[in-house]
Amino acid sequence: MTPPDAQVRAAAERRQAELTKPGGSLGRLEELGNWVAACQGVCPPKQFERARVVVFAGDHGVARHGVSAYPSEVTAQMVANFLGGGAAVNALAVVAGATVRVADISVDGDTDSLIAKHKVRRSSGSIDREDALTTDEVAAALAAGKAIADEEIDGGADLLIAGDMGIGNTTPATALIATLTDTEPVAAVGRGTGVDDAGWARKVAAIRDAMRRARPSVKDPVELLRVAAGADFAAMAGFLAQAAARRTPVILDGVVVTAAALVAEDLAAGASAWWLAGHRSTEPAHNLALQRLRLKPLLDLNMRLGEASGALTALPILRAAVATLAEMSTFAEAGVSTADTGTAENTELTVPADNPEPDEDVSGKPDLRK
Repeated sequence: MTPPDAQVRAAAERRQAELTKPGGSLGRLEELGNWVAACQGVCPPKQFERARVVVFAGDHGVARHGVSAYPSEVTAQMVANFLGGGAAVNALAVVAGATVRVADISVDGDTDSLIAKHKVRRSSGSIDREDALTTDEVAAALAAGKAIADEEIDGGADLLIAGDMGIGNTTPATALIATLTDTEPVAAVGRGTGVDDAGWARKVAAIRDAMRRARPSVKDPVELLRVAAGADFAAMAGFLAQAAARRTPVILDGVVVTAAALVAEDLAAGASAWWLAGHRSTEPAHNLALQRLRLKPLLDLNMRLGEASGALTALPILRAAVATLAEMSTFAEAGVSTADTGTAENTELTVPADNPEPDEDVSGKPDLRK
């Protein structure tokens, strides 16, 4: 993968030093603005005009075995809610200035033909006891993700966000992450949709069995997706890799999307340079994946919904980073003196030694320390 433009990043760093603020005073906003400039290949960067969310929807056979607090039927019901504009992703997208697309990759039911254009199958296999996909299906899912990225970028998207919807999908996500990071299941498994202790124990057992089946494929990302993930994960991996190949920045969401990102980085080394971690979820596996990808999340708000909710919550921060780098005046443009030319910040206020009252006005000017 071609990385973001290092020369443009250096130009952005120089511009940051010329803006009307002390150097480094905007903290990570400066780093983020520099990253966007490098991704766009231009400094100052342009504000995002068509930020686009793609929610990848898919069911998983393992959800039928008590690893989720909700039944599998909720996936199709939530897809309908997305299309009706009533979900968290819809509300947050309005605030963040993004639009939403839903892609049915493997929902266990019929959906509108407009969103089922790239559908691979109905539900992926139960990974604790069978392969998630066939060889042809994993290839089709990867191709679907690549095609969706191309469709969005060709349609003008200048920032992409991957989201997920699928009851039970934190189970394959955790299995992938724990396998790739060589982590014991009990240290990686979270509560997902909010399972009780018995459900958590069933989830640990399912992930342990899935990892046993996945370990022989750990060096082969495509085979790993086929055996221990699912069609929606393969599509997300293809989507993320293709976005990087097309030099388009991406905000990652929670544990499900980041699990797909781990595999996408193995598919296309260097792709992660084009990704930003929107947030850290409450799922233990998510932090493991972020550490492996060396991505520092923008937010840590105890979120665990999915749907791209964390990434969308972070998007206004990224917009702020672009705005400050692109729209602030430089010292020269604003006619403001810099720190090395004798500004008020560098002028020490002194009081005559024989003045017993430091607060007394001895110069005819107000005491600036009051």
